[in-house]
Amino acid sequence: MSSATIPTATTSRGKRLINRILRPWRDATAGERIFFAFAYVIASAFALISLFPLYWMVTTAIKPPTAVMSLPPEWIPTSISLDNFHEAFANSPVLRWTFNSLVVAGSVTLFQLVFATMAGYGFAKKDFPGKEILFWLYISSMMVPSFAIIIPLFTLMADYGLVDSYLGLIAPGLSAPFGVFLMRQFVQTLPTEIIDAAKIDGCGELRIFWDIILPLAKPGLAVLGIFVFMGQWSAFLWPLIITNSNDMRTLIVGFALLSNRELRVNYGATMAAATYMALPMLIVFFAFQRYFLRGITIGGIKG
Repeated sequence: MSSATIPTATTSRGKRLINRILRPWRDATAGERIFFAFAYVIASAFALISLFPLYWMVTTAIKPPTAVMSLPPEWIPTSISLDNFHEAFANSPVLRWTFNSLVVAGSVTLFQLVFATMAGYGFAKKDFPGKEILFWLYISSMMVPSFAIIIPLFTLMADYGLVDSYLGLIAPGLSAPFGVFLMRQFVQTLPTEIIDAAKIDGCGELRIFWDIILPLAKPGLAVLGIFVFMGQWSAFLWPLIITNSNDMRTLIVGFALLSNRELRVNYGATMAAATYMALPMLIVFFAFQRYFLRGITIGGIKG
């Protein structure tokens, strides 16, 4: 009996989902249906145009080297080869560069999640003299172009002996005005009554932050983590300036310098390197894409 019930329940859930999706279309007038169809066609066209460079990068990377520059071009590869990846990885410490990028991106993401949530909690739920002034002074630092502080920042790192080191790569990314702003806006949406109830029960500030604020702030943490990781993984200028040795390069800097020296005429190997660099970004995006819309709306919600 149970074996017959499960498919029936699954089928009914599927029908309800289909009906929910099609209900706006069924309830729409003829004019609204024409508008929806036109909007979907336009959106699909823009999506295809936006995805075509990614498609071309991946297909070029897996083509045989003899087919990369063929005329007319092969829009759909007739055969698959990994020779371009072998050429890109042959004379370069790719694993070391990947490790460096993971260390930098992971460390900055972890520290920003902790520090930005603490600061956001303080600015959102605590009262202290000069809170608003301090907050907006800190947030206004986002208006300073990064190029304007490159030389002073490099001089500071050099004075402390942090050039060509992991700490020199990580330290500038620990300042997180955007993260503080994002987490403040999110923590403001949490009910203050929960915090007050925890204080009545005898919880200290650390216990409130760890057991109440952090679990409730998981959507905001996910959004901030995605933004920070993607930004640090694709960072180019600062890792290029602060590193000297080949073993301390991040992945994007290492492949960029390698392309200028050895891969500049090998488009297949260049596309293979770009595909490898983009792979973690694609994995993060498709794994957490449902949080991006939440991240867009967090800033406009007030508690």
